Amino acid sequence: MASSVSTNPSTNTGNVTVPVAISEVEETISRIRSHKGVEGVMIMTQEGAIIQSTLSEEQSITHAALLSQLTEKASSLVNILDENDDLTFLRIRSKNREIMVAPDKQFLLVVVQNPNVTE
Repeated sequence: MASSVSTNPSTNTGNVTVPVAISEVEETISRIRSHKGVEGVMIMTQEGAIIQSTLSEEQSITHAALLSQLTEKASSLVNILDENDDLTFLRIRSKNREIMVAPDKQFLLVVVQNPNVTE
């Protein structure tokens, strides 16, 4: 499992950007990874820069590039359909994988899981 850190995540509170404690990020990733079927978690910028990932380096790069573009297009579609609306969640499901994207103003949280896993 790869772990890539390029910047510190932060929360924008008005005009001030406050760094989010790395331990909080690690705790959240661990909690998400504990769910059955979760294969990886990635945090990246809206532009696709990987901040942290539990996927392999190759998977992280591929997912980041494609999902940043797809999320931007989905967000644009939602905004075109209703200019007062924003994309809050994106789910892509195939027979073998499910990719969930939770966009924020600066970051994307991505979870890749196998929806067919039974305990």
